[in-house]
Amino acid sequence: MSSIDLSVEQLSVNTIRTLAIDAVQKANSGHPGLPMGAAPMAYVLWQKHLRHNPSDPHWPNRDRFVLSAGHGSMLLYCLLHLYGYDMTMDDLRAFRQWESRTPGHPETLLTPGIEATTGPLGQGTANAVGMAMAERFLAHTFNRPRHTIVDHHTYALVSDGDLMEGISSEACSLAGHLKLGKLIYLYDSNNISLDGPTSLAFSTEDVSKRYEAYGWQVLRVDDGDTDLDAINAAITQAKSETERPSLIFIQTTIGYGSPNKQGTSGAHGNPLGTDEIALAKKTLGWDPEKSFFVPDEARSHFGSVVERGKRAQDEWKRQFTRYAKAHPELAKDWKMAQAGKLPAGWDSELPTWKPGEKLATRQASGKALNAITSKVPWLLGGDADLSGSTNTTIKDAGDFNGKTGEGRNIHYGVREHAMGAIANGMAYHAGVRTFVATFFCFSDYMRPTARLAALNKLPVTMVWTHDSIGLGEDGPTHQPVEHLMSLRTIPGFSVVRPCDANETAEAWQFAMNQHSSPVALVLTRQGLPVLDRANSGPDGLARGAYTIVEADGDKPQAIIIGTGSEVAVAVEAQGLLAKEGILARVVSMPCWEAFETQTQKYRDSVLPKSVKARVSIEAGVTFGWTRWIGNKGIAIGIDTFGASAPGPTNMEKFGLTAYNVVQAVKKLVG
Repeated sequence: MSSIDLSVEQLSVNTIRTLAIDAVQKANSGHPGLPMGAAPMAYVLWQKHLRHNPSDPHWPNRDRFVLSAGHGSMLLYCLLHLYGYDMTMDDLRAFRQWESRTPGHPETLLTPGIEATTGPLGQGTANAVGMAMAERFLAHTFNRPRHTIVDHHTYALVSDGDLMEGISSEACSLAGHLKLGKLIYLYDSNNISLDGPTSLAFSTEDVSKRYEAYGWQVLRVDDGDTDLDAINAAITQAKSETERPSLIFIQTTIGYGSPNKQGTSGAHGNPLGTDEIALAKKTLGWDPEKSFFVPDEARSHFGSVVERGKRAQDEWKRQFTRYAKAHPELAKDWKMAQAGKLPAGWDSELPTWKPGEKLATRQASGKALNAITSKVPWLLGGDADLSGSTNTTIKDAGDFNGKTGEGRNIHYGVREHAMGAIANGMAYHAGVRTFVATFFCFSDYMRPTARLAALNKLPVTMVWTHDSIGLGEDGPTHQPVEHLMSLRTIPGFSVVRPCDANETAEAWQFAMNQHSSPVALVLTRQGLPVLDRANSGPDGLARGAYTIVEADGDKPQAIIIGTGSEVAVAVEAQGLLAKEGILARVVSMPCWEAFETQTQKYRDSVLPKSVKARVSIEAGVTFGWTRWIGNKGIAIGIDTFGASAPGPTNMEKFGLTAYNVVQAVKKLVG
């Protein structure tokens, strides 16, 4: 038994605090202040409200908890350890070390119990919105009278920094509009940021009024350092609100218990130091000689929640058994969706087009998407106020209702940054597949979320249309140039730019078959001819690159590589070259990433090493094309910005023509 004379609740809160500061000190790196200040609210939530089962971190009907303030990661690691997750004391001691499961910011693929990877501030706020949306959608899709298998809350612990970020404003505005009543934020308001007091940059705004204007319920706890009852009452009240999401404004002291650093930025981003830790432990009623210490009373108290979680899941399993008996087909779909699988024949009605037809790849995408959604009822998504342009409306599916979960078309409004992170949150939640859409130039607003989707292997499909200077009159502000190459640099992120309608249908097939990576579909505004691919095989796009037109005799003197709308230009050039007796192979390369995963034998069959004369054509920057054409090849592209003019005029003026391809090939073959 411990000799510390504190109530078991205060003992438990201080256990979290002292474990956190010991781990940060041992690492000589980290953020001790947030765990010390937010420990009471985290304790009350996890001990009294959060429905979770540490022995099964992936129980589908668990409550979700997102630490949006990811720099305070040691708070979450301490909670996982104390509540019986697979998080050992040695893991805490290895904080921020090579190959540890306790990195500087939480990573969902590394550590059991982490619901979302929240590095950049604000991401977690939007992830939580996505989780709440997924819960509502799944409840509508699968719940039936007297059989409720989806019914849980989503909580996020957010900081001043999170709420300064613009992404949180976008996400929370949408959450209020959607009336996500099962979404609850615990706002750790400590008035300190890394540079000093938040008054340096965050002084005139009334956060409570802002959230009320968003349509949120706002509750307040004036003493978040010690008033556990007030925190408990606020969470209880938030859970009872079904019409609005809730923000609980909890006033705390960063670094609470540290005599010389509490309430200052000195407790934010650096260890307290051994002397200050000793003083802090004395202030908290702790033995300063003990490190990584968990009193027996506290250990037992935390452990009581473990059994509660097991009982909750056991009851849910019994409910599901009854549900499966009453609704066997729904239960089958539920299991499939939760496993991230797709129904048999999900791609059986994908459309095809005949050579000679002409349509934009964004139009073909819309037809392919609707063929898939008719077979996969847990596929939903939306756009940034551009569905008429991106062709991403699911026909006859209705608009998503955040209160009931009905509808499959999500109207994100002009909120690209939050849209991407919300989609990531839906993927983190599991049980759904989702897509988002906007103009390709606006992928810049989504880059942080695209990167995190790749880092966390989230199967989110990002539909980006109006993909080049060929979009025309909108001009260079809307014409993407560097975006293709920039996005190709993200590890684990597949960028697919199909050349015609049939490749576009195959691109959707490819995207849906990726269960642990995001995919971007980059599509045209302008109509493209459907190319004759009779001799190219059915799996060309899935392999990333393939020969779409072969040279006579299968002995090419040159290879022309194109992507997207420029493949048709390459095919035209090949025909012109053939008339002059120059034999060229045309390769469609819709996805660099997929091609790079193929065997060397296959890559050499498409791009034989013996053929040195290579020309690439793509309506984007030429940087990077030496990867495929070599140092002596010629890359035709656009290394400046576009212009406001009709699309065909732009393509001609910037040199993306069959004539220029022909001249480049002639130069190389001599």
